[in-house]
Amino acid sequence: MRGLGHLARLINHSDTMSKLSRRSFLAASAALAAAPALGAVPASGDVDVVIVGAGAAGIAAARRVAAAGRRFALIEAADRIGGRCITDTRSFGVPFDRGAHWIHAPEINPVAKLAAQTGHEVYPAPRGQKLRIGQRNARESELEAFLAALFRSNRAIAEAALGKTDMAAARALPKDLGDWQPAVEFVLGPYTCAQELTAISARDFARAAERGSDAFCRQGYGALLAKLAENIPVQLNTPAISVEWLNRLEVETPKGKLRARTVIVTVSTGVLATGKIKFVPELPKRQLDAIGKLKLGSYDHIALELPGNPLDLAHDDLVFEKSVTARTAALLANIAGTNICTVDVAGRFGRDLAAQGEPAMAAFAAEWLADLFGANVKSAIKRTTVTRWNDEPWALGAFSAAAPGGETARKALGEPIRDRLWLAGEAVHETLWGTVGGAFESGTRAA
Repeated sequence: MRGLGHLARLINHSDTMSKLSRRSFLAASAALAAAPALGAVPASGDVDVVIVGAGAAGIAAARRVAAAGRRFALIEAADRIGGRCITDTRSFGVPFDRGAHWIHAPEINPVAKLAAQTGHEVYPAPRGQKLRIGQRNARESELEAFLAALFRSNRAIAEAALGKTDMAAARALPKDLGDWQPAVEFVLGPYTCAQELTAISARDFARAAERGSDAFCRQGYGALLAKLAENIPVQLNTPAISVEWLNRLEVETPKGKLRARTVIVTVSTGVLATGKIKFVPELPKRQLDAIGKLKLGSYDHIALELPGNPLDLAHDDLVFEKSVTARTAALLANIAGTNICTVDVAGRFGRDLAAQGEPAMAAFAAEWLADLFGANVKSAIKRTTVTRWNDEPWALGAFSAAAPGGETARKALGEPIRDRLWLAGEAVHETLWGTVGGAFESGTRAA
């Protein structure tokens, strides 16, 4: 969905990016070199590696294992690949990313680096954003005040992260934010992390605060990921029922049992927490505790077709409001030059709204836009569609944020279990969590 990649742009940070570790660089290089092998995979029987989940991490792991010439089975519970990164072309006749859309840190993002080989166009996201105050654009001085409040808040959280103990990011916020506080809390919390700052570890937040620039894929981020999986054999509609990992490695599916030397499980922490996959024996306490500390937040798109550009915005314009309550959203306008706009809702408010269903979500988006751009906007809206990731049975949420005190959970979750069972995905990456690039690199590392 989203991560912290846009934050440097929002608060005028420099474009300096964290240096890749040698291990990260080698993993990314291996992903670039991978050339997936064609061929059938067994529904049951013996393989070198079983990969559970065909999202970004699972696809990356399969590419790496295939490049190493190992026999693998990639199984996916859903009827499609991509996990939380999928592109929909049916709803509007043009690409619409139902999940992840922002390509964070394209300079180091392994998926972005592979785009040139696929024919997909990755282009830089516009810098900056717009701010609405009522039905007008913020004055330059007001926008500067908003950016300054974001900058000071981000710096305060980073400073708090250096303390002896971890704390909730909300506790670190400056006390003098005044009437900017609701907007700051929304941008740094629900919009960036899919959860309120009260539920987010200051250390986990600070570790990912700067990621450089952002980009978009004109054909859709999900379409790009799907292209990278084009030559990878995947067994769809094949959920893992159980994973036996102590005395032997065996993955049970409705189609039979797969025996392997190694298993890589790439499902979301939301799915792991439900027990949909039975681990025999139960996962070690260290990993179970980590899963509990890395719950998925809520982040959804309300997509609207607005022909004729009634909002008078440029393509890919990002718009916030000077909100007074948590009942707010973010607008991404004229996506990739189309007439599709998304009103993004997140956090506790977004979760409650999504639970009310598509009509309630569409109604909120229309009212919210009317409050910011005038009542005539309502009549300009044509087709609509929404996402409800909390109800997607093989996702059960958007992306992970570490709870206060859970700053080491990502590292713990990524530790191999008896050198035969690995967990991978966006929740495992310590600095690129919440991103497709982080999930992809995590899958490559595990492989």
